Amino acid sequence: MSEKVLVVDDEPGMRSLLTRIMEKEGYTAASCADGSEALQAFANEDWDLVIADIDMPGMDGIELLKHIRKNNPQVPVLMITAYATVETAVEAMKLGAHDYITKPFAMDELKIVVGKAFERQRLLVQRDLLLAEIKTQYDPEGIIGVSSRMRDVVDLALSVASSRATVLIGGESGTGKELVARAIHDHSDRKDRSFVVVNCGALSEGVLESELFGHERGAFSGAIASRKGRFELADGGTLFIDEIGELTPQAQIKLLRFLQNHEFERVGGSVVLKSNARIIAATNRDLKAMVRENTFREDLFYRLNVVSITVPPLRDRREDIEHLARHFLEKYCVQMNKRLDDLPGDFLMALRTYDWEGNVRELENVMERAVVLCKGNSLTLRDLPEDVRGRDDSIEAAPVRGQTLPQILEAMERQILVRTLEKNRSRQTKTAKELGIKRTTLRYKMAKYGLV
Repeated sequence: MSEKVLVVDDEPGMRSLLTRIMEKEGYTAASCADGSEALQAFANEDWDLVIADIDMPGMDGIELLKHIRKNNPQVPVLMITAYATVETAVEAMKLGAHDYITKPFAMDELKIVVGKAFERQRLLVQRDLLLAEIKTQYDPEGIIGVSSRMRDVVDLALSVASSRATVLIGGESGTGKELVARAIHDHSDRKDRSFVVVNCGALSEGVLESELFGHERGAFSGAIASRKGRFELADGGTLFIDEIGELTPQAQIKLLRFLQNHEFERVGGSVVLKSNARIIAATNRDLKAMVRENTFREDLFYRLNVVSITVPPLRDRREDIEHLARHFLEKYCVQMNKRLDDLPGDFLMALRTYDWEGNVRELENVMERAVVLCKGNSLTLRDLPEDVRGRDDSIEAAPVRGQTLPQILEAMERQILVRTLEKNRSRQTKTAKELGIKRTTLRYKMAKYGLV
């Protein structure tokens, strides 16, 4: 079924000409004399593209554009006018027009602009399908990953969820250790009770014990009333202790006692309290090394390390970068009320080859920044920080940590294909000739790198 184009122009000759051109291009076309008629046409059936004159009596093209963007935001609108000014062009584009063309115009120019509009729509549909597919590949808790290493993490987390075993989650900062802890809690029989979080690295030594165990009135200066700690608040649920390597020696002793018999005392108190909280701990430090250095208790380490889960850094699961980036693209487009195309090839290549010392958290920050800065319909390398995109747009041949030479060469080959295809507007015969390869070889490589 061909795409449907609605032509809106008050000049009968222009309506007839545009309609004939669209039909010759293989589209189904119809026309209206003004904006009001166009809105009635939308009320009767769906349209895939609107070509509208700006200067029309009654409801002009700008007002029509506003109505379409409000009620049919997925439909691209191409604005045409013989009275082009910078002001009207800027206004139309700000309101969401796909493009802007001035009379008189070449028919080939119009065909190209319309073709690009439909290509963008196809890419958006493909992106939405990919996002729907991605949603089936990660848990509701937000653990996104198609790599074998992340699937192993998820499988282990879900396997241990039904038990009451203490879990120790290791991994660099920003890898998603708390998401793994939440997945364990949400798949356990404690899912209807509290999931309480405490970050040991964010609290001073004096405050930490009070936060964990609570305190009695008068226990220290400023303790004007008794207060429950996280152990009491998590009773029957899960207590997630992040950065557990930062625990003070005194707090380590108290935590060990709790793990042994589920008993503790508030700071400044003498009454023994009990809590049925399950402990899940996380650290970005090497606790075994800390045990050897006598900075972390060995008996506490073994009490915590009943089940060990290590979340791999993002650079060791690069196949997840694309899926994570699309997830964050969708997330921030919704937040900022933007509608952007799928990730361009060179943009995605920059993400794949960057080392991501800050892991998933850094990737999310970079994607949020890119969506904020994006001025058009598609992200570009200019929307990335300089250290992510590289010093320029040239192909980087420097080795990337975690990648073998064949992986680096494949990444470079894919980038060359993407840029040459974009340069030649996806014309495969011309692209193959420029690259000095057969068209069948080009199609094989395009399929290999997901470019078809």
